[in-house]
Amino acid sequence: MTKKKYNISVEATLEVIGGKWKCVILCHLTHGKRRTSDLKRIMPGITQKMLTQQLRELEQDGIVNRIVYNQVPPKVEYELSEYGWSLKSILDSLCSWGERHIIKEYGDKFIVLEENVLNPREEMPVGAE
Repeated sequence: MTKKKYNISVEATLEVIGGKWKCVILCHLTHGKRRTSDLKRIMPGITQKMLTQQLRELEQDGIVNRIVYNQVPPKVEYELSEYGWSLKSILDSLCSWGERHIIKEYGDKFIVLEENVLNPREEMPVGAE
């Protein structure tokens, strides 16, 4: 196996979590296990093919665990692996920066952010998590 060369280490990070959908998937998984259908529902812009591909790549990189339940009909869930949880601070930083950017560009984040578990309309009281 040929060793890959990187100019700077952020290239290695982006190789694993780069692209339009991987960080979004990972942010949703920080809120618990999700079935593929759940992820598709809360990410309406992603195609089923792309979602499946991104989940497979994240699983191959050891970022997510695929849990298969032995039942009929089959049930599959995805969760962050222990290694995947090490990305939590990076994901939080990306979300915070994105929110600041949206406010800078649009003034009110709710003008452009869809309401969902990651973007509740009501701010949670401090310590309510």
